Amino acid sequence: MAHPTSTGLGSRFLDAIEWIGNKLPDPVFIFLGCAVLVMVLSAVGSGLGWKVAVVKPTVMTQPVLDEAGAPVLAADGAPRTTIMKDETGRPRVELVETGESLSPRSLLSSDGAYWALTNMVGNFTRFAPLGLILVCMLGIGVAEHVGLFGAILKWLGTVVPSAFLTPMIVFLGIMANIASDAGYLVLPPLAAALYVAFGRSPLAGIAAAFSGIAAGFSANLLVAASDAIMAGLTQPAAQILDPAYTVNPTCNWGFMAGSTVLLTLLGWGVTAWIVEPRLKRLPADQGGPAPASAAELRAQELSPGERRAVRWAIVAELIALGTVFALIYFPGAPLHGVVNADDPKSPARWAGAVVPIIFFTFLMPGLAYGFSIGALRSQKDIAKAMIQSMASMAAVITLYFFAAQFIEYLNYSNLGRMLAFTGGTALVEAKLPGPVLLAAVVLLSLTVNMFVGSMSAKWTMLAPILVPMLMMVQISPELTQVAYRVGDSVTNIVTPLNPYLIIILVAMQRYAKNAGMGNLIALMAPYSVVFGVVWTLFLVAWVYLGIPLGPAGPLHYVPPQ
Repeated sequence: MAHPTSTGLGSRFLDAIEWIGNKLPDPVFIFLGCAVLVMVLSAVGSGLGWKVAVVKPTVMTQPVLDEAGAPVLAADGAPRTTIMKDETGRPRVELVETGESLSPRSLLSSDGAYWALTNMVGNFTRFAPLGLILVCMLGIGVAEHVGLFGAILKWLGTVVPSAFLTPMIVFLGIMANIASDAGYLVLPPLAAALYVAFGRSPLAGIAAAFSGIAAGFSANLLVAASDAIMAGLTQPAAQILDPAYTVNPTCNWGFMAGSTVLLTLLGWGVTAWIVEPRLKRLPADQGGPAPASAAELRAQELSPGERRAVRWAIVAELIALGTVFALIYFPGAPLHGVVNADDPKSPARWAGAVVPIIFFTFLMPGLAYGFSIGALRSQKDIAKAMIQSMASMAAVITLYFFAAQFIEYLNYSNLGRMLAFTGGTALVEAKLPGPVLLAAVVLLSLTVNMFVGSMSAKWTMLAPILVPMLMMVQISPELTQVAYRVGDSVTNIVTPLNPYLIIILVAMQRYAKNAGMGNLIALMAPYSVVFGVVWTLFLVAWVYLGIPLGPAGPLHYVPPQ
């Protein structure tokens, strides 16, 4: 497999993306630059007297009339009204000017600078995703540290027949997203070894695994730390327009569970019909099928100690899940029922405890596996594992500090709300169909993903603009969030800025020594195209059928009456 040259149009395009991406500063400095830009624009707008009319999405009503055409009065003497419906049967919502206007507040004024300095710490500590990701990773980090995820992947990989090897690998890749970096490090080389053992191309195994891990990044059957992070970023964006709006971490659960099945089938089809037939024609030294050696077969087997430890981890997980079940379904238990019994729209009490549930349901099997395998021997080892998981979050914590300042500067300066009102009004006047708007969000997300890698970094920048704008055309924050997540996932396998691309390339070069980055991206491009098109159509169909995105995951935004 020759290293790609730069003469082809596709290679030149990828080279251009890589060049632009490498020229971009670190995300920390992107947010620092955005914060400075907000400060400058707030001062300029304040000096030039910028103003934007405040509009409010309002549920339209009409008076109730009797047979004679006279208004029907309620018990208090006020005219009775009924909610008007649009052509779809939903409440009719229109933008109504409140008579107020917004002007920028300068962050470069004496008062603005004082606010920025005195709120710097508070901006950071109040940043919702900060606590969510740290608490989740305390539990997930222990399980990853002791090797639980790698052992489970190896165990599952040895109990599936060859005919179902590909869908199993893709499915495990999608599910491995909950295990942080473990999926990238463990599954691709394991998949390659399994394919070799079955006399199939190891590169096909790597491709199937990588497609599930990266292109299917947002999908999962379980609520993961990424769900909590996204909700923590979407909620303050929604509150720009509706201060009482809340976004639950489980809001995309149903759609993402359905997407897990869809992407497993898509990954299976792309591998079987596009990728593997081409790889079958290659010689063994270029990644084609080759017989497995005895050493390779032994390497994919679990040791007796690992098998015993996995069994203990499964027992611990069943106990943890049983405890959660009891807390939710037993009357009088802390998580039973809803938050406010008098409110028919009140969320379930368990929905507010998703992050602690994630923490405990990963911590318990991680501890059981760690003590059984010998990776943990005392409370000091547990503390060390947690400390190491927090150390791995150093880059995220640093990024969140500057991201928090940027978000709060937008809020203080009024620029975020002004942009939302201006853009939202334009969208209403354009009268674009909902599917077009959702596809536009997907397209924007996958394009930006080619140049900025971090999921949370991109959404931190885009959410304060996209979420309130689309709320004005009755697209819920939860639906905007899920459209972003679709686009953010599908190009992960082809963007040269994915930091794990080099790990996958190294795994490829074990079987095809001359493979280069262009070969890897060419191998993965069919997955990206098929996933992007079909997943977007799946989202549009989901909305068309009116299926909620998940618990507390509405499709449409209806302003409070």
